[in-house]
Amino acid sequence: MPPLPRPRLAVLIDAENIPARLADEVFAAVAEQGEPIVRRIYGDFSSARLSGWHKALARHALTAQQQFTVAAGKNAADIALVIDAMDLLHSGKVEGFCLVTSDGDFTRLATRIREQGLDVLGFGGPQAPESFRESCRLYVALDMARQPEPQAAPAPAPVPAPAPTEPDGAPLRQAATQLLRRALMKVPERDGWRHLSPLGKALRDIRPGFDPRQFGHTKLLNMVADTGAFELSKQEGRVLVRPRSGA
Repeated sequence: MPPLPRPRLAVLIDAENIPARLADEVFAAVAEQGEPIVRRIYGDFSSARLSGWHKALARHALTAQQQFTVAAGKNAADIALVIDAMDLLHSGKVEGFCLVTSDGDFTRLATRIREQGLDVLGFGGPQAPESFRESCRLYVALDMARQPEPQAAPAPAPVPAPAPTEPDGAPLRQAATQLLRRALMKVPERDGWRHLSPLGKALRDIRPGFDPRQFGHTKLLNMVADTGAFELSKQEGRVLVRPRSGA
């Protein structure tokens, strides 16, 4: 008896949310579920932050869907992923989707695909929102904390850089500002203000493993204040934040 045909799958990767070192683990898990006939990855690959994906593109025959970051807080890559997913959903070419992300914003996409009768498999960090995990038929939690395997002849470990100060700290502040603005878009607002406490979760959804110490601060509040791009207020014991006018 000939073997049963394997399900045809579309693998869509949110490169800004998943580290490149997990590419092999992702495709090994996907291979257990079906045949990945569509392999696409989304992000701004002109950014140094995504340079680790360059080798994985060829190794796994990935098609890079380049989305330049034209403005802070705009999720161009996420939008492109959703558009492609809907096109594939109605094309009849695939029988299931592998959404490789920890971003809860893709919950509605997953439920919409399943409403159409197709399978959805999620691959991301263990901290992914419950809503997204439950919207997938199967969710595979990746080991986001796993370090890359050492090479045969490792290079000497770099000396840690001191905490940034002006003017060297300016690029780091700019990166922090852009990340915070993007995360704020995910936090409910009232009269322009947003609570600081859920901002930390939004940051981790966008950038798994986020820690304010990556930007030279031990607390998120200090990181926000140091950018100079946001106003802070305290009401009823809770800290509120909003973009500073003209910043």
